[in-house]
Amino acid sequence: MGFFSNQLANVVEWTETGDQVIFWKWNNSEIKKGSRLIIRQGQDAIFMYQGKIEGIFRDEGAFDIESQIIPFLSTLKGFKFGFNSGIRAEVLFINTKEFTVKWGTKNAINLPCAGLPGGMPIRAFGVFNFKVGDYLTFIDKIAGVKKQYTVDEVKERVLAVVDSLLAKWIIKEGKDMFNIQANGYDIGRGIASDLDMELTKIGIHVTGFVIQSVSYPESVKQMQEKAASQSMVGDMGRYAQMAMLDSLGKPGSTANSSVQMASAMASMQMGMAMGQQMTQQMGNMAASVNQTMNSMNFGTTEGQAQGNAQTGPKFCPNCGTRVNGARFCSNCGQKLI
Repeated sequence: MGFFSNQLANVVEWTETGDQVIFWKWNNSEIKKGSRLIIRQGQDAIFMYQGKIEGIFRDEGAFDIESQIIPFLSTLKGFKFGFNSGIRAEVLFINTKEFTVKWGTKNAINLPCAGLPGGMPIRAFGVFNFKVGDYLTFIDKIAGVKKQYTVDEVKERVLAVVDSLLAKWIIKEGKDMFNIQANGYDIGRGIASDLDMELTKIGIHVTGFVIQSVSYPESVKQMQEKAASQSMVGDMGRYAQMAMLDSLGKPGSTANSSVQMASAMASMQMGMAMGQQMTQQMGNMAASVNQTMNSMNFGTTEGQAQGNAQTGPKFCPNCGTRVNGARFCSNCGQKLI
């Protein structure tokens, strides 16, 4: 932005295009009788004489210097003398709009993290808002030494301190490094307050600071994704099964070879388990048969003796007649059992 004094039309106005200039100072031409001042929307015009502010004009429109501006500039000697020789004065045009500027950390910020002595490196990005708040301070600190002041110069001031402020407020407001965006509003409000205190020194007011995104190292992102997957699955066994299933259908891949190997090992384990089960069942059957035989007293000397005692002799001990286990001899009547 900027303005010029058109000597032919005697017009003082802001004509430079673009929205990235906060103010532009004109002091190279004389203001003479018949000159006009043009103020557009979003602009304020400040008249200065010998380093002092003589008037601030905020209403948009075209104004005649002699009939409309002179009453507000009574201390200017040129006006009192009716512009006989002209007057060399400074006119500043101030951009009154609120600016929105993108910011990003210059370097990674190391946040305290258990297990990492050097901290967890993160980067953050977002926007901040500002506008000219105190004309007197702004002119004294900036306009007095510069012909114009741009948004990039304000951004440079902010980026010089944003890393340290971000680390300060993340540690103060963030519950942990993965909860920064959840606490982004409080963190941004704290940073805006600190930035406002810093930029107020040059008359600029910070109206907002927003954290739009936080970037972690790739290894941390992978850990987050893995932890989320495990929490959804519930146990490591099912997680491993899901990982194997995800790898199916990928011919020639290492993952597919691993799945095939795992499948073969699973088959071997199933075969071994079936063999052990069959051996155990056969052992149980043998034990059951032995128990049954023992309960019937078969296969032992005691059992044979009892069996012989119950069936009796085959011949009569008195007469020698064959009795075939009868209780009495059929020939002599001898009791046998």
